Amino acid sequence: MNTLIVFLGAGLGGALRHGANLLAARAGSSFPFGTMAINILGSLAMGLLTGLFVVRAGVPQGWRLFLTTGILGGFTTFSTFSLEAFLLIERGAIAAAMVYVLGSVVAGIAGVGVSLAVIRHFG
Repeated sequence: MNTLIVFLGAGLGGALRHGANLLAARAGSSFPFGTMAINILGSLAMGLLTGLFVVRAGVPQGWRLFLTTGILGGFTTFSTFSLEAFLLIERGAIAAAMVYVLGSVVAGIAGVGVSLAVIRHFG
């Protein structure tokens, strides 16, 4: 049942992301304003929801999954990345947070670059 809950939320989040990207595309800029706005809004929403779940401990697991893993996961995984990085910093694991942030960003960009190079070469 939890998988279905996440699935439905992710579909809604993905549709919201698509809508936000369409709105940003109307601006006609080559800068990825849509993605940046999605990442910031998703991170703000993750903070609000996580804080709410702490204050209201009785929120059912299904709702937590639907809202965070589902909707926000479909909207942007950057919100989870931001939360995890913040929690590492909050716990005093500054070095681990730096490795996580820099490693994720650098390895992610490198992964896209390597993959594109492979496809361009062999495709």
